[in-house]
Amino acid sequence: MQNEISEDMINHFTQKVHEKPENEVIMHAIKKNGLQAATENAASSIANSHVFSDELETGKAFNQEQSGRCWMFAALNTFSHKLNNLFNLKNFELSQNYVNFWDKFEKANYFYENILETADEPLDSRLVAWLLTTPQQDGGQWDMLASLIEKYGVVPKKVMPETYHSRRSRELNHLLNAKLRKDAIQLRKLHQEGKTADLQQVKADMLSEVYKLLVYTLGEPPKTFDFEYRDEDNEFHREQNLTPQTFFKKYVGVDLNDYVSIIHAPTKDKPYGKTYTVQYLGNVVGGTPIKYLNVDMDTLKNLAVKQIKDNESVWFGCDVGEDSERKSGIMDTALFDYEKALGFSAHMSKAERLDYHDGMLTHAMVLTGVNLVDDKPNRWKVENSWGEKVGNKGYFVMSDDWMNEYTYQIVINKKFLSEELKKAWEQEPIVLKPWDPMGSLALMK
Repeated sequence: MQNEISEDMINHFTQKVHEKPENEVIMHAIKKNGLQAATENAASSIANSHVFSDELETGKAFNQEQSGRCWMFAALNTFSHKLNNLFNLKNFELSQNYVNFWDKFEKANYFYENILETADEPLDSRLVAWLLTTPQQDGGQWDMLASLIEKYGVVPKKVMPETYHSRRSRELNHLLNAKLRKDAIQLRKLHQEGKTADLQQVKADMLSEVYKLLVYTLGEPPKTFDFEYRDEDNEFHREQNLTPQTFFKKYVGVDLNDYVSIIHAPTKDKPYGKTYTVQYLGNVVGGTPIKYLNVDMDTLKNLAVKQIKDNESVWFGCDVGEDSERKSGIMDTALFDYEKALGFSAHMSKAERLDYHDGMLTHAMVLTGVNLVDDKPNRWKVENSWGEKVGNKGYFVMSDDWMNEYTYQIVINKKFLSEELKKAWEQEPIVLKPWDPMGSLALMK
């Protein structure tokens, strides 16, 4: 066999590992403490202090626990900030479980419709294989959240609290995905047999079973409820017989059509100043389509600063696992000295990581502050959804270099866009393949 690994090669590699005495010390440190602890750069912790020139008054960091609902937590947190300020509340929380219920229900229908649409495709086609890989999951995108809220509204957390399976979603996802795949077999078979008249009724029966599963595991969503609370002045308030839709309109009062997704994807196939969408990415049939406007990084950051300065937090999506440490809550490209310890660099440019499947959006959080020096950011305050035992009571600090490298998306009110960007947003989006990295979903636990 040509080019096989030989014994001489292994002997040479072994010699190189031990050729410098200091290599032994590095090896022992990494073996005992792990790569990150052994290579952590103390200067990064000093540079990334939890102090910011501009920051919002927010509140307690909530906890998504063992679920991938970060995108829901992040979005609902931006609404909670508004509610706290308007109604003199503290740590008010909207029900993530309510949105989660409808997301899973709608994703089931979305999957069934995609299976029917592709019923003539071979089972081993890349598209069908992609659809069957993950019929539904916890993850999502901003536009998917907008579709859910426009259709179903929101409720306070006390009205639909967490359950065992909302906090720990693995078992539910496993069972639901197995059911959806089994249902796909039946739908494709009926189509192949020419029984197209029966398909929608069969699908409705399948959805009924999904609904029952979700009610049993996540609870039953309320159709109406009473909103009762005491504000920070201890004054009691009550409004009765609200629907989730009227509650959102009256108390949150955000026009979701005012917000747009801005991305930074510096790859050759995605010119700046163009809009993009992704095939088969969504949750609500007939809902808000996924749409992004691609811009350079300076433009993206300037938009985020404008919104923070206007006292509004910013939903953003990033690749949180890169160059970050959960306990300290620091995200910084200089946090770990891997190259000095190992003698080689695994660094790629942002475009290269996207093109070669090393980078993607994995987690959504909220920008709640920024530190400006001569009107330029050098670090950002981040509200996470991993509870108060990480970072600074759940808040992280992100260096501006990390922002450049690993942030891919922000959601911005249209009022902050220049006329040129507003015009660019109105373009018909270029359609990306389902497996494009911009089709990734935020779901990090």
